Amino acid sequence: QVQLVESGGGLVQAGGSLRLSCAASGRTFSDSGKAWFRQVPGKEREFVGAISRSGEITSYTDSVKGRFTISRDNAKNTVYLQMNSLKPEDTAVYFCQTRMGSTDYWGQGTQVTVAS
Repeated sequence: QVQLVESGGGLVQAGGSLRLSCAASGRTFSDSGKAWFRQVPGKEREFVGAISRSGEITSYTDSVKGRFTISRDNAKNTVYLQMNSLKPEDTAVYFCQTRMGSTDYWGQGTQVTVAS
């Protein structure tokens, strides 16, 4: 079993920055890759980016490349999403996710609102 808890969301002006954190507990944190998704009401959950178990490999959706950075600290069982140059269209609830075997685990989400 894995528990994921996101934090760090809030209200920010366009062009600003936020850093989201996702703290994990339960099964060994370093055993799996981690991903960030986001969702706005009425739309499907969207992939934002992912990081490998070691943290050496990352991938991002095109709309956030060059602005968002995912990192992880396996000693702290935490994965981060650094978001810079935020745009109003980045407004969403952000979720972290991991997969263990065939089971996806999700946090409860944290709201990010970017004001124009």
